[in-house]
Amino acid sequence: MTPYYERDGITIYHADCRDVLPDLSLDRFVLLTDPPYGINGGRGHEARAFIKGAYRSSGWQDNETYVREVCAPIVEQIVARAIRGAVTPGTRWLSLYPQAADLGCFWCPASTTHGNWGMTVFAPILYYGRDFRAGKGAWPTGRQVTERSEANGHPCPKPERAGEWLASKIAQPDDLLLDPFLGSGTTTRVAKNLGMRAVGIEIEERYCEIAAKRLAQDILFKRIVQVSPGLVVEEV
Repeated sequence: MTPYYERDGITIYHADCRDVLPDLSLDRFVLLTDPPYGINGGRGHEARAFIKGAYRSSGWQDNETYVREVCAPIVEQIVARAIRGAVTPGTRWLSLYPQAADLGCFWCPASTTHGNWGMTVFAPILYYGRDFRAGKGAWPTGRQVTERSEANGHPCPKPERAGEWLASKIAQPDDLLLDPFLGSGTTTRVAKNLGMRAVGIEIEERYCEIAAKRLAQDILFKRIVQVSPGLVVEEV
């Protein structure tokens, strides 16, 4: 399959990941993905403003069935091949995903997402595989997030700083990041910021376009300083 975007170690495919993954030859890779949350059909504020993905041209619905029959099995298949990984699946159908080696979270005290029991301030992180820092000054499994996501046309983008922290926690510089649910391209943008390689797969072409445009944008030079047990990214 011809990539939608390919440059500087970053590749994006416009496709259903189920069609690409069987033929994708990757020797060593790390899973980093933010799959659909399965919240279509919610009521009130949540349904109007926090639908994980508006994929009208692709014809699928972001609901429990899609998470159960598509997202969770895909994650399970990739976890079996990956050297390690992290998935941010949302809270509603968290239990449908393969058992994780550990659980972390993004703590969002200023969150405006509304759940069945009020304001949702906990975004779970499922960790798979073994922490390569185990026994050598491991980092925390979670991080407080106060930065806003970029308004880029996707209904639920993730903040780049949070993505940089998570990518740096699970991947070493020579690892390749794989995101089968790329969305607007935070994983590929973060990989470029950190000088890593990445492969992203996205079913909706307009989100592939957003991801490619984000990769084309110049960024300020970033000096990465590891401060155990965390990561500080200074813009200069």
